[in-house]
Amino acid sequence: MAASGRPEHQAPPEIFYNETEASKYTSNSRMIEIQQKLTERALELLALPEDVPCYILDIGCGSGLSGEVLTDNDHTWVGIDISPSMLDVAVEREVEGDLLLGDMGNGLPFRPGTFDGVVSISALQWLCNADKKCHSPVKRMLVFFRTLYAVMGRGARAIFQLYPENGAQLELLTQQAMKAGFTGGLVIDYPNSTKAKKIFLCLFCGGPSQVLPQGLGTEESNTNVAQMSGRRERFRKSVKSSRDWVIEKKERRRRQGKETKPDTQYTGRKRRGHHF
Repeated sequence: MAASGRPEHQAPPEIFYNETEASKYTSNSRMIEIQQKLTERALELLALPEDVPCYILDIGCGSGLSGEVLTDNDHTWVGIDISPSMLDVAVEREVEGDLLLGDMGNGLPFRPGTFDGVVSISALQWLCNADKKCHSPVKRMLVFFRTLYAVMGRGARAIFQLYPENGAQLELLTQQAMKAGFTGGLVIDYPNSTKAKKIFLCLFCGGPSQVLPQGLGTEESNTNVAQMSGRRERFRKSVKSSRDWVIEKKERRRRQGKETKPDTQYTGRKRRGHHF
């Protein structure tokens, strides 16, 4: 997709997805099929317990196309979207999920530990834009990921299918997710195919250690597996006792209002002659 043709370059989402666009999006059989397949793949990556109905949050739910897949799989869901026109179409279509008008960059207004899983199809890249003078993409990402972490149950997963404009956007999103406490990484389906390639940001919210799923179409290529492994390593939390880990820990203490020593050139450095 050419940069100039990207929806997020044309107008803010609540304006771009107006009544006309919302109606067109929901009546396009190809778009419906793509949305359903992406949601089914996101559900697969969520790895929810089999035959157990779960409570799912759909971020950027639009007209409820992805929500219908959740309903078909016997899950209860809540959808949040910034476009009133999209939500109006969802109401007209009588989707079974609860719908909420809201901007994910302002945070998620739900109780802590509410959701068993989170899906988001083609929405996360909108956070990379500053649609208003007061918008700081980095700050909005951090607010979003921190509140997302809070509203998820421990051990739950969030799966974001997204269309990043470049690698820098992916790096920025993963960095802010890490700062909020998430682990996980990127799952890339069919990385060697221009048309079939799909990128999923797979986030783990605390709980026991989890293994990042394998991307589809990567089994036969050791190179792709190595690239994915490299991305995954960068996304893991810092090794304990390293300088980065010490600084992260001190930043958390400061956010919690606890007394913390200032950072210096010696922070996180091992002292000679000291053995533990």
